[in-house]
Amino acid sequence: MYAKGATRAFHSNARRFSTATSFQAPSGLKINSERLWNTLHETSEWGAAHKYGENPTDTGMARLTLNDDDARVRKWFAAEVQKLGCSLSIDQMGNMFARQPGRLNSTAPMIAMGSHLDTQPRGGRYDGILGIMAALEVLRTMNESGFWTNFDVGVVNWTNEEGARFPKSMCASGVWAGAIPIRKAWDLRDIHNPNVTLRSELERHGFLGEIACSSDPITGYPLGAHFELHIEQGPILLENNRAIGVVRGAQGYRWLTMTVHGKDAHTGTTPFTARQDPLLASSRMIAASHDIAKKHNALASTGIIKVPSNASTNTVASQVTFTLDIRHPHDSVVHAVQEECLKAFDTIASQDGKGVSFDWTLDTDSPAVKFDDDCVASIQAAADQLVGRAKSMLMTSGAGHDTVYTSQHCPSAMIFVPCLDGVSHHPTEFCSQQDCALGTQALLEAVVHYDQFRAKKDH
Repeated sequence: MYAKGATRAFHSNARRFSTATSFQAPSGLKINSERLWNTLHETSEWGAAHKYGENPTDTGMARLTLNDDDARVRKWFAAEVQKLGCSLSIDQMGNMFARQPGRLNSTAPMIAMGSHLDTQPRGGRYDGILGIMAALEVLRTMNESGFWTNFDVGVVNWTNEEGARFPKSMCASGVWAGAIPIRKAWDLRDIHNPNVTLRSELERHGFLGEIACSSDPITGYPLGAHFELHIEQGPILLENNRAIGVVRGAQGYRWLTMTVHGKDAHTGTTPFTARQDPLLASSRMIAASHDIAKKHNALASTGIIKVPSNASTNTVASQVTFTLDIRHPHDSVVHAVQEECLKAFDTIASQDGKGVSFDWTLDTDSPAVKFDDDCVASIQAAADQLVGRAKSMLMTSGAGHDTVYTSQHCPSAMIFVPCLDGVSHHPTEFCSQQDCALGTQALLEAVVHYDQFRAKKDH
């Protein structure tokens, strides 16, 4: 049963692109490309927004964590995995663990395929969503073919990966990994309504589970491995004409919130020399952060700027808050950029009139990670079998993903597939049906390969 109760074929004739080639399935299993495509787009009707074209799928998404549409797709997901005979467990952060038994009847933690169903406010239909729908398609394909893995396999839907509504990215996987205290996560506030917390929304929708959000084998839900399929969210695969990215790690990043304090003043009667203008200072700080990051071959970005709601055209603002996102594959460079930015901000604060003051908080610290060699090898083996070494490439993820946190507690790795023009976190985000199918087949083959490797290693 699909999202609206009926299956229909979705097409996006306006934008056909693919780096994929035809592939053979070494496992003997073949995923159903049409079913995958239809499921992906049917379920994206929950949260569809920002229409930009004439085709039914020409919309972006606004399915923020634990809003009503997210609750609907979660309930749909629960029903679908249970139809396949999976057990379903939900932890105290609303993470959903669907488990399909293997032929060994082993009590060992399952091999998981994980990602997320929440999106950015102006996001697309593939970021995170493809990873869950691909994992579901892998289970459906195994189920209908009567194929049994050795160990249990399953799917994890991680809560609040985007951090768009409740501002903490990779939030619930971070709690699971022990990197984020659960009470701090529960108390995260809706960015538009501080009376709403993440916990209150878990309770409202019935997703506050009883299992501890932890990798602890006694109280929580440990995993034996974690594989994640994701669109690349950048142009590297396209620029190199590669079909599959074998992701061996992720660059480090830090999110900071800067609060710059000034003083209200009349714009017509207060000369520049007498002003304490936090908006002017903030603009200089943001520009300086860009120059500093560029010098270090790193990235620094500001995504949110806030001024008081009672600001006016003819008044100097009293306070400005802005975010700073710093990224680089090496943690030492991330730290160097942060330190240099703070020194530059200190200098800028004393400029222009009477100057301003500022303080800051570190909201997210995600160190660079290296993924498990055996998981990477399983993905590389799948890519070699499906498209050949010339059509795949080793990559480092520029973005954070749930796999960054799972890698701290179980063998983990990721698969990337191309997205049109490298665009993501935007309504026009697009991955072709062929590339979605190829990525899903690679996910299946990598899981089967790793399951066989695990069985040999354990015996």
